[in-house]
Amino acid sequence: MKTDRRKFFKTAGFATAGLATGLHSSLWGAGLEAGQAPRIDNTAFSATSDTLPLAIQHARPIDHGEALVNPGMGWVTYFYSNLYQNYGSKLAASDTVRYFPGMNTVFLRLPWAFIEPEENNFVWEILDTPAQRWIENGGQVALCITATENWMESGTPRWVFEAGAEHYEVDGYLEPNYDDPVFLEKVEKFVRILAERYDNNPHIAYVFVGHYGMWGEGHTVLTTPKHGHSWGFDTQKQMIDLYRRHFKNTLLCISDDYVGHDLRGERFPITDYAFSRGVSIHDDSILVQPEPNNWYHSEMAQLFWPTLPVVLEHEHFGGSVERGAWDDELLLRAVEEYHASFLSIHWWPDIFYEKNKELIARINRRIGYRLQVPEISWPSVIRKGEPFIIQSKWANAGVAPCYSGGYPCFTLKDEEGGIVSVLTDTSFNLKNLPMSPPDKKAEQALSSSFVIAPAHRDRKGIFSRACLPGTYDLYVSVGDQDGTPIYELPYPNNDGKKRYKIGSIVLQDYESS
Repeated sequence: MKTDRRKFFKTAGFATAGLATGLHSSLWGAGLEAGQAPRIDNTAFSATSDTLPLAIQHARPIDHGEALVNPGMGWVTYFYSNLYQNYGSKLAASDTVRYFPGMNTVFLRLPWAFIEPEENNFVWEILDTPAQRWIENGGQVALCITATENWMESGTPRWVFEAGAEHYEVDGYLEPNYDDPVFLEKVEKFVRILAERYDNNPHIAYVFVGHYGMWGEGHTVLTTPKHGHSWGFDTQKQMIDLYRRHFKNTLLCISDDYVGHDLRGERFPITDYAFSRGVSIHDDSILVQPEPNNWYHSEMAQLFWPTLPVVLEHEHFGGSVERGAWDDELLLRAVEEYHASFLSIHWWPDIFYEKNKELIARINRRIGYRLQVPEISWPSVIRKGEPFIIQSKWANAGVAPCYSGGYPCFTLKDEEGGIVSVLTDTSFNLKNLPMSPPDKKAEQALSSSFVIAPAHRDRKGIFSRACLPGTYDLYVSVGDQDGTPIYELPYPNNDGKKRYKIGSIVLQDYESS
């Protein structure tokens, strides 16, 4: 039976061009109740005798509400919080906190003296051991190396001072002069070597510019009153530049305390400069104090979050509770106001999880990005070599963009899971999706035109790739331009490779001439 393609679309009530701007009014119906499986509607249209009968299928997947583990976002657990003991020391070698929904990143913050106790003698084992535990389980790693600590004599290796770097003594511990040329020379050498190991590592989520200020947090409020020396914009700027020279491919962040731990405001010279160098902020003021000082720098974050991931860190949980500063609703509000991509817990992860399960679940539905495809429509029957259209709607239910971006992809697979066709729409990068507020979904309609196994004709013949007709499962995913899935979506029916089954499609052979 010969099929005229124009009649094929006309019978269905569509024009090919019209699909680019909207759907037939009968395509969209009411959504599903929460907890229901995706619904497939088959809407048949009448057909004339010389056309294929056409049915349009609809899938309306419902977000399952569970945590997603995706790159560039999620919960962060401290393995080393300056001290070896906090907070990974009680974890078994096999424990990477997988019981904690959305916990995907381990933070390693240690003094420089631990990593390079003697010049050119590096103890990478203390970083690589916990890092490999997380990497082996699909996790990410964040790093911070500090130069000043107040619980040990010197966060900076003693050999740096013995080489002539100027320093100050405060209550029995040593702080370097961050402007000293010998200190800066040794820091730069260390950072260069650190970057050679970790800058092009795809498993590194971010690196903290840590060689300046107490605990690497960019402030000297504990030391300046004692020795009287303070540092400003020029010193902070050169530390940012030092790190950026060597970490060219990795997300860098500075502490919000670079501007002062309790100074409020939207814009500051040093944060403007950091932003200009592609360096984001890490704010650890969350719930250190009760309201109204529950945090200080959400206004500052507004410069960064539209293009750079913002990292939050709450106060040591036990201490915050004891001081009456802890508040579940405020922590959730901080994620919203800062548009946070990462949230670092400062406590024993098992204890924090047991005491905050409901709060964790609520935050997981908002933190970072949450890509959704609320509705999809496609023809139930298509033909090899002929164009067809998949209509879809997309949304980001998180508080931050999907900064690395990705493209919608539709994959046909046979009953054995073999890939029959990969169809990627590169016309729309999902990093451009607007974020949706909690009470309203901002959806982006997309009309994607595809052809499966197009035939190539020349004077010598007709050529096409092998592709058998049949009935195939249809999957949706988001990832690279070549169709490689990258991101988890909040739906069931995962094939184990981050593709999500939405229905089936019949592929017919080429039209006979």
